[in-house]
Amino acid sequence: RSFTRGIVMKFIDEATIYVKAGDGGKGSVSFRREKFVPRGGPDGGSGGKGGDVIIAAGKSHGTLLDLKYRPRHEAKRGGQGQGGNRTGESAPDVLISVPAGTVVIDAESGSVLADLTKQGDRFLAAAGGLGGKGNAWFVSSTHQAPRFAQEGLKGEARTLRLELKLLADVGIVGFPNVGKSSFIARVSAAKPKIADYPFTTLTPNLGVVKYASLESFVIADIPGLIKGAHRGVGRGIQFLRHIERTGVLLHILDISGEDSPDPWERYLALNEELAHYDRKLLEKPQIVAINKTDLPETRERLARTKEIFRGEGIEPLAFSAATGEGVREVVARLAATLSKSGQ
Repeated sequence: RSFTRGIVMKFIDEATIYVKAGDGGKGSVSFRREKFVPRGGPDGGSGGKGGDVIIAAGKSHGTLLDLKYRPRHEAKRGGQGQGGNRTGESAPDVLISVPAGTVVIDAESGSVLADLTKQGDRFLAAAGGLGGKGNAWFVSSTHQAPRFAQEGLKGEARTLRLELKLLADVGIVGFPNVGKSSFIARVSAAKPKIADYPFTTLTPNLGVVKYASLESFVIADIPGLIKGAHRGVGRGIQFLRHIERTGVLLHILDISGEDSPDPWERYLALNEELAHYDRKLLEKPQIVAINKTDLPETRERLARTKEIFRGEGIEPLAFSAATGEGVREVVARLAATLSKSGQ
């Protein structure tokens, strides 16, 4: 039974875009033409400012999918200055909307330029060029009739890489087929694809959980890691960025198979993969839960497995995503840990 409504998305978590701000408008070369004033002074106005390109975190987008297929974003040039000291119009800005949690990276240097963690965060991706000065600006006692004006300054241009890091409270980790997707389907209204073959989950799934008096929290199941993921084996390593922001990790184990490796060794192996990606992940609170207690094989090995983990100072939970047995206890532990950590 689901605790609350959830969300599922077609997930695109990377995009490379080219941004080009507008150039500044040209300054004007102009002289007053008034009746009875045969030789009027210079009155050329300055050009308008080119449009900026701004990246903003908003509600309207949940993924970077749109940007994947629309990689160029160019603002218009500022208007040209005119006679009568009239300044050209400034060009409108171009606004690129992205999901909260998007990191903006310079594609050439690899440096992080902005981290848009909450709705409303904005980043000036490319500044529009200033308009060129008209000839009226260059009048002096020695040069009373300048016949030149400035070109507008060029707008900035750069290639950016955007990476989306999910803003989930709980990240679910585990080797393939341990039941991460089944757990998220049980505790939320998310409907991830579930099957008994490796790498069923090819993209992260999000679910929203409501428990007792705690405000709803977001959980994300990270596609299956396998040993050697940090060397490019499998697919899981490419999604590890999505648990960088989580407050708690839920480590799900499956001990039901006859050929299942030692559960403690599997636990260590997966944490080794996390450490290869970023050792800071091991500093996060981690809850261990053993799935598939509805199977006789799991029940037979459960007591011994718990004893092994307790000997290492870890108190594992046990549950069945298929029947719901023990699921509420897992959610309660997650909620309590999140409250304690201030998430």
